[in-house]
Amino acid sequence: MPLLTPDIPYGSPAFALSDDQIATVLDLVCRGADEARADVTPGMLEVPTTMIVRKAMRRVKKALNFTNLQIRGEHELEDMSTTDPTILGRIDITLQFLHQFGDEDAYVAVECKRVRADDATLNGSYVANGVDRFVTGQYAAGHEWGFMLGYVLSLPVEDIVGYIDTRLRKIYGDPAGLVSEPPHPTSMAVLGSTVMQGGHHPLRLKHIFVEMLVAA
Repeated sequence: MPLLTPDIPYGSPAFALSDDQIATVLDLVCRGADEARADVTPGMLEVPTTMIVRKAMRRVKKALNFTNLQIRGEHELEDMSTTDPTILGRIDITLQFLHQFGDEDAYVAVECKRVRADDATLNGSYVANGVDRFVTGQYAAGHEWGFMLGYVLSLPVEDIVGYIDTRLRKIYGDPAGLVSEPPHPTSMAVLGSTVMQGGHHPLRLKHIFVEMLVAA
């Protein structure tokens, strides 16, 4: 079980994450999704599914007595340089570790999308309305890490991963392609990629695919 480091060395950037913290995000996301699946109903859309997953993640966090991070609800992004009240976007799940408390721009972003084998619409949205928001800097601007969570609605997951990998490489280049990583015990697949945010800042993405198959 991944353990949280008690402190981050003084002076570390607020956007930085240690290996233990990355492993902790992965663990909480996967265990939360696994626990949430029992409460997901057939045909449930992305937003209510994510609400159930987020609540389950909080229960897991409480059970593990993790006190140096917080799991927040849907995070609204605002342009702080103007008085314009327009919301720039909403990230599905955000976490903050102790070294990020007090800085609203420092968080761990988890964007959630439904995916399904042979469904170009859903799988395309994973890229166009998920990954692309990290690439443009709409989400996690200047951060080192971002997370994508794919709710797998039908199998095989390899077909979903293959489609998304092809799209990422075509749009953002080969470095954005998916690279297999050791899976979590409750995940279907975990992969990594690197995208250039704003054309110059490398952002590492961890793609987590979890089972959300629900019997009708």
